[in-house]
Amino acid sequence: MYNLLVVEDESIIRRGIRTFIDFDGLGIGEFFEAENGEGALEILNNHHIDLILADINMPKMNGLDFCRLAKENDPSVKIAILTGYDYLDYAIRAIKIGVDDYVLKPLSRDDVQKLLFHLVEKKKEADSFAAVRHAVDKLAEDVGADGNQSVRTQMAETMEAHLSDSAFTLSAMASELGYSISYLSTLFKRCFGENFRDYLLELRLERAKILLLTTQMKNYEIAATVGIDDPNYFSVCFRRKYKKTPKEFRTEAGHGEKM
Repeated sequence: MYNLLVVEDESIIRRGIRTFIDFDGLGIGEFFEAENGEGALEILNNHHIDLILADINMPKMNGLDFCRLAKENDPSVKIAILTGYDYLDYAIRAIKIGVDDYVLKPLSRDDVQKLLFHLVEKKKEADSFAAVRHAVDKLAEDVGADGNQSVRTQMAETMEAHLSDSAFTLSAMASELGYSISYLSTLFKRCFGENFRDYLLELRLERAKILLLTTQMKNYEIAATVGIDDPNYFSVCFRRKYKKTPKEFRTEAGHGEKM
């Protein structure tokens, strides 16, 4: 159940909303009301509020200032403003600062019922997204701390199997492992501490070091073996990471060869 705060200086409107709106049908539990922005902020400081209906034109603090402060206090709160035609420009400005909807006065029962229905739906959608995101983050944490048979191991093994494939991408790995790209991207960064592209390049350069030390392969052969099509790009990346060219690295290690 959601909590609703109505901020309106006209008591007849507050009473009409309190009396005639089907709160139970909308999934609204508690109803709070204030006649101006200052009083509404006190309520926000003392109660958890999910939904707000606020008038634009109020004494002591106008609706725009109140809405801005309410969003700063809790970005997840859903706000709709009540306004007359004379203040329509304010309504447009309010949308730009994060207000979710508005309705023009004079108000009917149906107007308010529909407005609250849309506001509740937006809140449900936002809460659902937040819950999914939390679950993804939690799973990523668990996976990162997991043992041998973890998704982290799956990803590492998949990258190893495709190390020489220059066309291998996060999208390809997501498809192979059966995840969405966005989910796998979040999971990958949580598990490995960096994004897929940077980690894969680092993995390829580490493999290149081993090949430089243990084989007589030429630069272009090593580049191709570790999935880098352009030998010049391979040399640039290698030098950027290890502060020396592949030839210098091999020579200093006592494995000089024709490059």
